[in-house]
Amino acid sequence: MLYEDDDLIVVNKAAGMVVHPAVGNYEHTLVNALLHHCRCHLAGIGGVERPGIVHRLDKGTSGCIVVAKNDAAHCSLVDQFKARTVRKVYRAICWGTFVRVSGRIETDIGRSGRDRQKMSARGTRGRATLSEYRVLKQFPSFALVEVTPHTGRTHQIRVHMAHIGHPLVGDAVYGRARAAEIAVDRPMLHAYKLSFTHPRTGERLEFEAPVPEDMANLCK
Repeated sequence: MLYEDDDLIVVNKAAGMVVHPAVGNYEHTLVNALLHHCRCHLAGIGGVERPGIVHRLDKGTSGCIVVAKNDAAHCSLVDQFKARTVRKVYRAICWGTFVRVSGRIETDIGRSGRDRQKMSARGTRGRATLSEYRVLKQFPSFALVEVTPHTGRTHQIRVHMAHIGHPLVGDAVYGRARAAEIAVDRPMLHAYKLSFTHPRTGERLEFEAPVPEDMANLCK
């Protein structure tokens, strides 16, 4: 837990934890844990199936996620995400040697025409997306990269980094050709910072989740 008050909770989600119940994952989700923690006060906020959930992180992604504890907070946070005033900063470990130490990636992202479970930056019916990246440290075969997504498309960072030839280490979906070279069991992606305006006080808040052990050890 990174923060909690009467309106919201900010959690450092562990990699491997699903955010909300769905087919094949009805128990041991973040929602289940928070319902127990809040003694069911979240029930029904923003919908019965995803109480309090404002945004998502993939199962394999660790880091900062905010959950609303009442309807007013939920509406405010949803509006902030829609208006793109929420700032998210990620840390990722990506394959390859970067020629450019920083850059912008602007593509349309939509469902892959070959595999509906995947997203693609080459589809014809995608939505406009933008991410900015900065190489923090270059290693012989991979790099530690900071990525700031300015839009919120599904799998955006994973798709964007693969699109420029630097898929995430451990990403068997978008970087399958190199999946076996390092023994990790998830895409090396961490929601490092999260910043938004408090729904009740109007104060700008920023939270930071330490880089998890598996990513830190890989960089060592």
